[in-house]
Amino acid sequence: MADLVYPPVIVLIKSFWKYLGLNLDFQGQGNVPRKGGAILAINHTSYIDFALAGTAALPAKRYVRFMAKKEIFDNKIAGPLMRGMHHINVDRSNGSASFVAALRSLKAGEIIGIFPEGTISTSFEIKELKSGAVRLAIGAGVPVIPTIVWGGQRVYTKGLKPNFKRRKFPVAVSFGEPIFYSRETDVEVAEKHLREVMIQMLRDVQEKYPDSHVGQRWAPVRLGGTAPAPLN
Repeated sequence: MADLVYPPVIVLIKSFWKYLGLNLDFQGQGNVPRKGGAILAINHTSYIDFALAGTAALPAKRYVRFMAKKEIFDNKIAGPLMRGMHHINVDRSNGSASFVAALRSLKAGEIIGIFPEGTISTSFEIKELKSGAVRLAIGAGVPVIPTIVWGGQRVYTKGLKPNFKRRKFPVAVSFGEPIFYSRETDVEVAEKHLREVMIQMLRDVQEKYPDSHVGQRWAPVRLGGTAPAPLN
């Protein structure tokens, strides 16, 4: 498919990162396949996670097609951009249509970005996962790449005013090793396994994060932060 919209949007996003002064730390980029379908299963702590994960995948010369809620596509400004970048419209009242669209893209060799938690985790811990990512991986016969983004919540997250002031601080994106689930795999077992992998990856990223989490609103209670406690 022709990508006329994605390249200029990438230029704008990279300029935005430069303006903010973010110290971007990308790890495991070799785990992003150079060709063929794959799913990025991404944790969700901020409204800019998709842009950060997409930027981190660029060295693989891949554009990530994100699954995003219908309301974004209905927006007069964001909608045309989302469609132009061939992202996938998720209408929660008709989930089967988005599932089929994602399955078709995966079989066509695209990389699909999914936030399996379904919504932003205000505790900044990994919530329970929904089954979509695993079911798509099994249906399309493609790997799941567990992906962790950390630091974006310091810019713009749920329940807090965005802070777009220029200030240098680290933002990490880590791609884990591809996970293959066979057609015989139990979906619930696979969900639990994927969540365990993502939890361990998140803790590894947090352990290496150079800024202290203690007393910070953008950090989880487990690390001495003041974010809301997990609900699950």
